[in-house]
Amino acid sequence: MKAFFTILLLVLSNTFMTFAWYGHLKFKEMKWSQSLPLYTIILISWGIALFEYMLQVPANRIGFRSYGGPFSLVQLKVIQEVITLVVFVIFSLVFFKTETFRVNHLIGFIFLILAVYFIFKR
Repeated sequence: MKAFFTILLLVLSNTFMTFAWYGHLKFKEMKWSQSLPLYTIILISWGIALFEYMLQVPANRIGFRSYGGPFSLVQLKVIQEVITLVVFVIFSLVFFKTETFRVNHLIGFIFLILAVYFIFKR
């Protein structure tokens, strides 16, 4: 159950972080944000990222072996990186129609899946 909650919180956390890091790139299409200075965009992104931290920290605490969770530190990091890339791909395909998912991206993801396999292999 801790593994499930850890992964769920990491997915939610990475969703907020992806919007904080890349969502502002779509602001130019929204009238209300076209004249905002960069520091305001940064503050908006920080506000979104706050929710990322509110989910990421509990995810790591719940999932980390030293706190009774099922994962080592390295395993947590690899899980987080794979989730980050999956969330980013979905985000980019949904919100940025000009982006494409190519064969080399698929090959890279296969290598990431292999990395997860080897990190978890005993």
